[in-house]
Amino acid sequence: MTEAKKKLVEVKAKMSGVFYRKPAPEEPFYVEVGTIVKKKQILALLETMKVFQKIKSPVNGKVVEIFIENEIPVKDDEVMFIIEKE
Repeated sequence: MTEAKKKLVEVKAKMSGVFYRKPAPEEPFYVEVGTIVKKKQILALLETMKVFQKIKSPVNGKVVEIFIENEIPVKDDEVMFIIEKE
């Protein structure tokens, strides 16, 4: 594994649900590609059975890829984000 790949962290769904990139329809996205994030910063929300779970960054770093569009269902263990660790 290359040094660059060791720095990439996948953020996966812990359960199936609907993925929301923003807190409300009129609000901006929590993060975009290129956003610098801190550990435990909210990246998105996942709605499962009318309960919203906060998806938080596991590391300090930069969002390098977002795989899911807003308001799209995701499956358990599906990769939602890739973050490059600081």
